Amino acid sequence: MDLTTPETTPDTAPATPSGTGPDRAAPLKLAVILSSNREGRFGPVIADWFLSRAAEREDFTVELIDLADADLPTVLSYNPGPAVRAELAKVSPKLADADAFVVLTPEYNHSFPAALKNLIDWHFTQWQAKPVGFVSYGGISGGLRAVEQLRQVFAEMHAVTVRDTVSFHHAGAHFDAEGRHKDPAACDAAAKTMLDQLAWWGHALRIAKSSHPYAG
Repeated sequence: MDLTTPETTPDTAPATPSGTGPDRAAPLKLAVILSSNREGRFGPVIADWFLSRAAEREDFTVELIDLADADLPTVLSYNPGPAVRAELAKVSPKLADADAFVVLTPEYNHSFPAALKNLIDWHFTQWQAKPVGFVSYGGISGGLRAVEQLRQVFAEMHAVTVRDTVSFHHAGAHFDAEGRHKDPAACDAAAKTMLDQLAWWGHALRIAKSSHPYAG
């Protein structure tokens, strides 16, 4: 249920005849969500690495959504006040405009950050029929337990999560003092695989929605 728009607002647009949509081959709009807002977080290092890889692609245009810059309350509302609407205005249009998402998440106590769950719960239609990829980091698990939980959450949002992920085990040990990965071959290859899958699903879902809008 989308808390940012009335329940009765249809989440459909007029269908575009197959093969005539002007944006069918255009780059996908990729929203990269930096989900940690923790003091002293390592997330920006991971984000800088990933954004540099995504920027090399011609099939995506990339925008970062940093949850440290948004202060969404944990009290959900169908009729939020002006202050909350101002915070939603920082993120909701970007989510709605995106064709695909990559979630950058650490693992906190076998799960993912509260700020990320809060962002997800404040929205619904913005996630629907869009692909989601994951870049995770943490200790020995590399954030993979957080990713497995997120797959269930995004399934409820009618989103499609891609199979392959990028995972950094003991992430801090892999980067130097300037934030450069010490041996990037394996993680660069993993990022390419994940982005290739994300691109396939993003274009496939764009084509499908242009001829038959997703009904939910």
